[in-house]
Amino acid sequence: MKSLFGYQKFLIVLVIFALAQFACSISAQAPSSSPQPIPSSGPQATQPPTAASADHGTPDEAKAMLQKAVEHYNSVGRTQALADFNNRVAPFFDRDLYVACIDSNLLQSANGGFPNLVGSAIEPLSRATWDAAPINNIGSIDYQWIDPATGVTEPKTFYYEKVGSDVCGVGAYHP
Repeated sequence: MKSLFGYQKFLIVLVIFALAQFACSISAQAPSSSPQPIPSSGPQATQPPTAASADHGTPDEAKAMLQKAVEHYNSVGRTQALADFNNRVAPFFDRDLYVACIDSNLLQSANGGFPNLVGSAIEPLSRATWDAAPINNIGSIDYQWIDPATGVTEPKTFYYEKVGSDVCGVGAYHP
């Protein structure tokens, strides 16, 4: 029962993580007297990558990207892999699919969609909850996220797995 509770808590924290990213993107767009351009790429990006609704990545593509990310992480090492994820190196960035990771210190170690959030804390994630993430097996959590192409909140699933000293994942809108 303790294990199940820890897993449920981990899933709740992932939803909070997604909401925190959204809140950060909203706060970065503080109202001003004139409209400000929103960067769509690079280290200062505050919005998820834009894509037409028909161009959303699929759940299968998200899982495939995650598997490639795990293989890459194990092949080139943590430092290079995280740099590649943050810098949107192919194949770790495609339309609205990107890799995001949380390190063992409970900080964002990579975020291809929001590189400006790397280094920020994920709270209230506990050590036990982080430790409950699956290894060599993909876990998932469903949540609501604003579609950057339409501005409409749509269901999305985050697929994740523990690799090295990080929990990494890729999210996809529901088809």
